Amino acid sequence: MIVRLSDPLTAGLDKGATRLLATQLGVHTVGDLLRHFPRRYERYGELTTIRDLPVGQDVTLIAEIVMSARKPMRTPPGQRPRFRLEVTVTDGRDRMTMSFFNAGKIAGAFQPGRRMLFSGTVGEFRGQPQLTHPTWKQLEVDPSGQEPDLDLDRPWAVYPTTAKVKQTTLRAAIAAVLGQLGEVPDPLPAEVRARWGLMGLREALAAVHTPQEEAEGYAALDRFTHEEAFVLQVALARRRAAESGSLAVARPQRAGGLREAFEARLPFVLTESQRAVGEQLAQDLAAEHPMHRLLQGEVGSGKTVVALRAMLTVVDAGGQAALLAPTEVLAAQHHRSITAMLGELAEGGLLGGEHSTRVVLLTGSMSTPARREVLLRIASGEAGIVVGTHALLQEQVSFADLGLVVVDEQHRFGVEQRDALRAKASTVPHLLVMTATPIPRTVAMTVFGDLEVSTMTEVPAGRALVATHVVPLAENPAWYQRVWARLREEVDAGHQAYVVCPRIEADDGRPGQDGGEGEDGEDGTVPGARDEFGGLLFDLEDGDEGDRARRPLRAVAEVVAELRALPAFAGLRIEVLHGRMPAEEREAVMRAFAAGQVQILVATTVIEVGVDVANATAMVVLDADRFGISQLHQLRGRVGRGSAGGVCLLVSDAAAGTPARTRVETVASTSDGFALARADLDLRREGDVLGARQSGVRSSLRRLRVLRDEKTIMAARHEATSLVAADPDLSGHPALVEALGELLDADREAYLDRG
Repeated sequence: MIVRLSDPLTAGLDKGATRLLATQLGVHTVGDLLRHFPRRYERYGELTTIRDLPVGQDVTLIAEIVMSARKPMRTPPGQRPRFRLEVTVTDGRDRMTMSFFNAGKIAGAFQPGRRMLFSGTVGEFRGQPQLTHPTWKQLEVDPSGQEPDLDLDRPWAVYPTTAKVKQTTLRAAIAAVLGQLGEVPDPLPAEVRARWGLMGLREALAAVHTPQEEAEGYAALDRFTHEEAFVLQVALARRRAAESGSLAVARPQRAGGLREAFEARLPFVLTESQRAVGEQLAQDLAAEHPMHRLLQGEVGSGKTVVALRAMLTVVDAGGQAALLAPTEVLAAQHHRSITAMLGELAEGGLLGGEHSTRVVLLTGSMSTPARREVLLRIASGEAGIVVGTHALLQEQVSFADLGLVVVDEQHRFGVEQRDALRAKASTVPHLLVMTATPIPRTVAMTVFGDLEVSTMTEVPAGRALVATHVVPLAENPAWYQRVWARLREEVDAGHQAYVVCPRIEADDGRPGQDGGEGEDGEDGTVPGARDEFGGLLFDLEDGDEGDRARRPLRAVAEVVAELRALPAFAGLRIEVLHGRMPAEEREAVMRAFAAGQVQILVATTVIEVGVDVANATAMVVLDADRFGISQLHQLRGRVGRGSAGGVCLLVSDAAAGTPARTRVETVASTSDGFALARADLDLRREGDVLGARQSGVRSSLRRLRVLRDEKTIMAARHEATSLVAADPDLSGHPALVEALGELLDADREAYLDRG
């Protein structure tokens, strides 16, 4: 029987195997199975008997399980009991033991009477040879009683599996479909393969699963990495090509307009980065095709000022600009800061007036009369600049002439939300998306394939440095009290402080409790750490930290009560801020904090971006190891925004050497956001980075790694652009079209077509 890559697994396997692979590995087609790639390759050595095992050398032996038993290990007081699995085996003449630590998931494999192949380094315990954590393979005997030919001279593929899917099961299934595989059209054009020196698809499928040498298997894996990069870049190239034909209203700079008046009243000198990016935006806005630009930069690099200059350019040209923010706190902050920077320039009543315009705020919690008034000003064109949350996306919001859409903290919005706002324009509006978390160029290029990228690295002159320190409670719990003493020192010096908690209310440590969302989809709490694209990165499991993970996370409600009861904080005004508070209360608290009337603000991550209080010089982040690297860097950016130095204390009870502790120490080691962004990406899955919400691509990449494969992605982008230019419909590349169909479902394809 001949099978194709697109066939369901039932075409090549029995129903039992098909059901197992589908439920355990998410494998449904022949292609899915053959693209379930090995993690690595292993080569077994020459068989050795137990009597001849040489201590200190790598060996391979076949032995039968005699017995297995869990043995308790010494465990520090208060920690979960730990065990090791001790397996006794025999080769028919002699016996030996093998030890496996943390072997709960594999313990059931070592049943008495089973024959297995073991490979590892021989150690010694109490004068007897022992193997610790050897690799192993169960030997399946055919009905005649004959053991399979082990073929010890060639490498064996080792796959990612689950407890219910053994390596032998997976290898057998792959071998079965490989033996039935028919014609396999190659999505990589022959000329591209030749330039890259890659093997064809049929050859690569055989080589990746059954290589004669390790080098052959790794060469096949490299081919699939290139293929994935190429197909992804073709999808993005088609998107760019389609967008290049769109028309937009040119919004050139106007002499003597609001922008010039605004620049004349600025109390500071723009940085070179701000000027350079501003010129890029001005050129884009003056063109008759829509601007598509990503503005990324360091925390505190002045992106809001750059965006405001672009918005005023559009207002001067007779259009409106909309700034979409992810939370009410951030939207209100933008409205306050823009209004303050414009001064009397924000007191206008007519769109594009000689010396002023109107800046309005629209959020979901506004009263009906206030909302009706704002909607009227937007529809009439009286409001030149509109700042809002998800409320801007609602059907009743109508613009007179929407010329520019600015999306702040792009990673918190889905592409559909971005498009919903752009669709409110009568012609295609210009688009500027911003992120305060620097993204390595290749990641930005891959995730935002339709955007040009502008980067700001300078911080305005006079901005103070922020000293960041880890407070490791695991080593010395007494340091916790010193944290509050340090905070009091900052307050006594006339400054203010933030205390950040991962939750609003006390919980039992389980992920998701007290989660929910505040106004406009605002995250009220952080049950685990979010990455820069809104996904959970570091939830309540950290490998060796299972016991610590069950400890309740610190919550705003309990921490504010604790601080108000401290004698050291007597006489201080301590307030709370989180996403479940009514908008009026949040706004009142932020106004009081900005005015210096509140000394300590205990908050969730609603203060993560956009909050700008120059007098705030100190921050304490509790349970800091539960936040991601980028998020900690964003939080730290709320202090040191004036001329006074800042301090950020990252409180963690994670043990030294654990992944959680490493994350926190990485943030403390540098204030370079670009270095932290790369470190962040090194620690997490690219599937999260290229999540479907942002890229329009399924959230799981099989082989491609955006940092490791940077050169491959760049080369693929070049090849894809050339191919799409020569064959826009891909009529000469049917296999590539099929590969695109597998990569993109209908909704994602619509996104790429839509932008």
